[in-house]
Amino acid sequence: MNNLVLSLPPKFTKLRTLILRQDKPQVEDNAVETIANFCHDLQILDLSKSFKLSDKSLYALALGCQNLTKLNTSGCYAFSDIALEYLASSCRKLKVLNLYGCVKAASDWALKAIGRYCNQMQSLDLGWREHVTDAGVVCLACGCSDLTTLDLCRCVLITDDSVIALANRCLRLRSLGLYYCQINTDRAMYSWPRVENNEEELKTLNISQCTALTPPAVQAMCDMFPSLHTCSRRHSLIMSGCLNLTSVQRACAVQAHRTSVKPPSAH
Repeated sequence: MNNLVLSLPPKFTKLRTLILRQDKPQVEDNAVETIANFCHDLQILDLSKSFKLSDKSLYALALGCQNLTKLNTSGCYAFSDIALEYLASSCRKLKVLNLYGCVKAASDWALKAIGRYCNQMQSLDLGWREHVTDAGVVCLACGCSDLTTLDLCRCVLITDDSVIALANRCLRLRSLGLYYCQINTDRAMYSWPRVENNEEELKTLNISQCTALTPPAVQAMCDMFPSLHTCSRRHSLIMSGCLNLTSVQRACAVQAHRTSVKPPSAH
């Protein structure tokens, strides 16, 4: 596959979308460098599971593909935060960035760079980044106020402070993943301002394993954002592992339960 990718860019210099997602890693740095050398109009690039890539690829993209708006590097564990900072400083049109599994790249240093340079960012996946702290997320929230989707699942150092910053700065946030984050008080739930435009309100919230949250605080979130549902048909408030939150319900869930319970048959 790598040889095929090497041969394509010189023939398709106006390429705008390129999906190189792989089950078996084959794409190498020289292929990405070739893409960057010839495809300067590239906007969407998927390099997920390209385990063979190093920082050379990010540096090449930063120099040659500055029109990128969507980049998927999930699983590219060799990328460093320094290379990601360089990419962010050059590719300032980025709106969608997937860093899931990029264990070295997604650090506070990198988040500060994204917040500083990528002010158009709308969707960011930081799943399983155990070294990301509130300092990085607060900088991200301050610089990327247009965020609509943010996944912080398994970012175990994240606390209420990050959520409060996001609630106050990212008023268009529609999906937030906090699975296994250290949300230790209810302040994070009570910090959300009411949004007048229903299209821009929070629609998906994952607080699984956030066991310190109390039912009144989470119920307040439900009441504020009607799009958060606990019923099985529209399961957009995810609370797995939070046994203390079983009392939190939307009206639709209560109605669904009543509908499922059949009255006893008359004799």
